[in-house]
Amino acid sequence: MILDREQVEQIAYLARLELTEEEKEQYAAQLSEILAHFAKLQELETTGVPPTTHILPVLNVFREDEPGESLPVEEALANAPQQAGGYFVVPRVIEE
Repeated sequence: MILDREQVEQIAYLARLELTEEEKEQYAAQLSEILAHFAKLQELETTGVPPTTHILPVLNVFREDEPGESLPVEEALANAPQQAGGYFVVPRVIEE
């Protein structure tokens, strides 16, 4: 499948991209090549091949949460750029 300039413009519009004329030509060629590769993949016989999301089994590598000792406040705040009253001081994010 070969994409024309109008199709590239539609894709760019949906992606909220402003493209130059040179970029439109470049992306038309590149996207056409990508679609050609997918067309080749469509020719493969996949009957009996189960759909997969990962080639290897997915394992949960996280450890169980276990309660433990907390850092002392002084140690936790030791490298804080700013602190006040035993808390980190950070810039205000929400404006009123």
